[in-house]
Amino acid sequence: MVVQLKDVRKAYNVGKPNEVEVLHGIDLTVGRGEFCAVMGPSGSGKSTLLNIIGLLGRPTSGSVAVCGEQTTALDDRELTRLRGHSIGFVFQHHHLITAFSALENVMLPMLGAETFPNPGMRDRAAALISSVGLTARQDNLAGNLSGGQQQRVAVARALAMNPALLLADEPTGNLDTQSADEVFALLRAFNREHGTTVLFVTHNAVLAERCDRTIQVVDGRIAG
Repeated sequence: MVVQLKDVRKAYNVGKPNEVEVLHGIDLTVGRGEFCAVMGPSGSGKSTLLNIIGLLGRPTSGSVAVCGEQTTALDDRELTRLRGHSIGFVFQHHHLITAFSALENVMLPMLGAETFPNPGMRDRAAALISSVGLTARQDNLAGNLSGGQQQRVAVARALAMNPALLLADEPTGNLDTQSADEVFALLRAFNREHGTTVLFVTHNAVLAERCDRTIQVVDGRIAG
């Protein structure tokens, strides 16, 4: 299994009068190569759930296993290692460095892992840029690309380390219909060609129908 959560709870302001629990005993298993939509109303806990799966936050209680590794006892350095090598992220806002070229943005995760650049990094980044159809734009500054092009670069960057798991939090939310469909198609293609497991948070029911299954989150619980 790529993701396995058992009785995961997440509360904020623990022990204070304003303590609030936003995830209530989540049990979830996602297998290798699955492409899952995560849906639910705003405030239902979808993003909190994704942050915990992505090792960006720790649960208050329960266990989280990612790529076969139990994470509960890992320290911050070990979590950073696992996250950097095994998990890719695509967010609603692309978070590119606008003063860097598209190619340089895709190279960043590799630089973070290796510290020093090498020709192999550039070659892999160029191959990923090509796979998202932007070879002609690879040397353009990210800030000069359209919204759809920037999100394609973000997809390529998320795949730079060949992660087993890709987490996409509303990646098409700011895009027009055509660009949204193109970004979704890219994620689906990588899922099918490389066996990358994808969790795709969306409010778009049409796109969700094209996923393998839909995980419904309501009031901090898996509803179906």
